[in-house]
Amino acid sequence: MTGRLKEDMYKILKQEGSAKRAEFETVHGTIQTPVFMNVGTAAAIKGAVSTEDLEGIKTQVELSNTYHLHVRPGDKIIKQLGGLHKFMSWNKPILTDSGGFQVFSLAGLRKIKEEGVYFNSHVDGRKIFMGPEESMQIQSNLASTIAMAFDECPSSVAERKYVEDSVARTARWLERCKKEMQRLNGLDDTINKKQLLFGINQGAVYDDIRIEHAKRISELECDGYAIGGLAVGESHEQMYHVIEETVPYLPKDKPTYLMGVGTPANILEAVERGVDFFDCVYPTRNGRHGHLYTNHGKINLFNAQYELDDRPIEEGCQCPACRRYSRAYIRHLLKAKEMLGMRLCVLHNLYFYNTMMEEIRDALDRGEFAAYKKWKLEGMQNS
Repeated sequence: MTGRLKEDMYKILKQEGSAKRAEFETVHGTIQTPVFMNVGTAAAIKGAVSTEDLEGIKTQVELSNTYHLHVRPGDKIIKQLGGLHKFMSWNKPILTDSGGFQVFSLAGLRKIKEEGVYFNSHVDGRKIFMGPEESMQIQSNLASTIAMAFDECPSSVAERKYVEDSVARTARWLERCKKEMQRLNGLDDTINKKQLLFGINQGAVYDDIRIEHAKRISELECDGYAIGGLAVGESHEQMYHVIEETVPYLPKDKPTYLMGVGTPANILEAVERGVDFFDCVYPTRNGRHGHLYTNHGKINLFNAQYELDDRPIEEGCQCPACRRYSRAYIRHLLKAKEMLGMRLCVLHNLYFYNTMMEEIRDALDRGEFAAYKKWKLEGMQNS
């Protein structure tokens, strides 16, 4: 057991093929799935989006990053201030990514050893060591609802031998993560003694490695399971194939999380293949550059055609941007480099994603997900 509250914390309410409509009970509230987690890497959504804003755009789960918060302001400081929930003034679930992906993508020069990874901070160059125990300790200090296991994220196109060795080490690291979390959850000064642990499946695009790893980590009885190492170079078809091959070997009675994915189309395809949790920087990153999601495809507000367009970003949308402002005005803000333009675009995109997840859940409740998916994809052909 890790931070488990009780055995039936994950309840499947409806199924349509492999697609699942479920509830996941946590110490910070019940998550309705499928769910999109809004990415606030350094305890804030990029684009001047406040916690109050998140509450108004249907956000269920906020995601922050272990590595970034360890580097700045420091996880021990956050612990002294009462944990991440209090620090951010957010009372719903928070998932913390273990820092593994950042260690491998941001750190530049690094040495991977059995005990963990030695690398230099991307902020000030200081030497840092992070292994399974350190990642769990940092996440315990942050007191997130769900902690992710520390793993290596090999390239999706890495050579087979490298992937085999990497995945075997990730499995050993998960055992250490679980053991350390049990210890931490039993300490008197731990803020969240019900912290949950999700294991991560890796294996690049090798079906047999993915399946064997899924079987091995399933035996460790984590609170949930993620599929990592996708959307990092492989085609969409390869990604969907890996999900199809892997999900059947992960526990049916635990949530499945597809890390770092993706476009609205990616999410719809992955829900159909049995995925519950998603996160991605696309809605915020694209929003900051004036690229907006609508039910009729993506639009780029920097295009001259919107200069005199007095319509909202999307007719009928109830996000804070669409309820009040025109495409022309938001385009002007972006061109003038006014922060408000970026903020309104990010709010719209996150609202679009969160609303899409709500629509997916409603469609599954009605047994009409296949029809909804077809309608949504046809409308968004350009996105």
